[in-house]
Amino acid sequence: MISVEAFGAEADKWFAANVPSDYDFLMPLTFMEVGTDEQMDFLRDWQKRVYEAGYLGAHWPVEYGGGGLTQAHQDAATRAMRKHQAPIIVNAIGTGWAGPLILDTGTEEQKRNYLPGILSGDDIWCQGFSEPDHGSDLGNAQLKAVRDGDEYVLNGSKIWTTQGNYARYMILLARTNPDAPNKYAGLSFFLAPMDVPGVSTTKIRKLTGEYGFVQTFFEDARIPADTLMGAEGEGWKVAMRTLEYERGARGGQAGGYNISQTDPLEIVGLAKRAIRNGRPALEDPVMRDKLIETIIDAQAMMANRERAKIAPLVSERPHALPLMSKLQFTEYARETGQFALELEGAQAGYYVGEERSREGGYWQRSYLNAFSATIGGGTSQIQRNIIGEHALGLPKTR
Repeated sequence: MISVEAFGAEADKWFAANVPSDYDFLMPLTFMEVGTDEQMDFLRDWQKRVYEAGYLGAHWPVEYGGGGLTQAHQDAATRAMRKHQAPIIVNAIGTGWAGPLILDTGTEEQKRNYLPGILSGDDIWCQGFSEPDHGSDLGNAQLKAVRDGDEYVLNGSKIWTTQGNYARYMILLARTNPDAPNKYAGLSFFLAPMDVPGVSTTKIRKLTGEYGFVQTFFEDARIPADTLMGAEGEGWKVAMRTLEYERGARGGQAGGYNISQTDPLEIVGLAKRAIRNGRPALEDPVMRDKLIETIIDAQAMMANRERAKIAPLVSERPHALPLMSKLQFTEYARETGQFALELEGAQAGYYVGEERSREGGYWQRSYLNAFSATIGGGTSQIQRNIIGEHALGLPKTR
């Protein structure tokens, strides 16, 4: 087996030579911003190139399309991606949530059928959890799945379905038993195909003017019964495990990244260029103080990622840092975007496409899009409750 160091060096060389730099369209910063065919086609092709080069799924088993190496090898490749500011890996729900779930708990047939297409990007996946009338109350999902012979018949709708209009499959939470003793017991989890009659999507226009989410409708849509994940009525348990992957509390993801992280040095550069009161913003003591805090926060998150890998340092509360990472990262991205707009001053009012916008409106778009990550996978408020109850052992809130 190739050493991690040698693999990382090869990855660094490959990304240095292959990361594209010229685009004639707005490059999505996150997988939740992919709203045009041009963006999707480009990013799907990019994911396939990364995969075929051996830098995505490097640690997944060879028999399911992976590279058969170790997590450390994949981590080295991901670091090279970040170093060279590569485009995002577009099939985020497949590589980050559905894939690890199938790899850990799926049948042999499910692993062979689904995992290779996830890695290559040939099969885009989406998530069918949220519903229009139930907000964050995932346990109250009402989309119905009724068994009819070798099929389930689906009726209802899901909302905020990222890339739902491009997806071939959906990880779907549906109600199979409306008469169960509690709302959680009546739910089941499916690896549902999207290309069957009765499934349709409607795009949702965001505040940014972009599209990245859809509402998905099921009208007597029939899916095979063998798409059931686990047993009927065990959907809540499977969904909670899926959310552990989404929130970073459980590993096994294929690698890469689906949200571009803000480099603190970009903020430093902006502070040098932006003008406040006739002078560079970097010379303003208040702005300089905030800038130092931003850099410290970034370094702390980086240190926590490394600390989480050292078992003796996290043995007392092993899930604390992984659970914290989602909350920290998403709130940091939002706060950093807000700080960037403060640095721009009055020019922060100009958006993408407007002549007087600074940096092409990059920071305005980054800030507005950052809010979606603070909601997806559980809002920041819910995430704080989870940390308090499951990591710190605090009493459950009412």
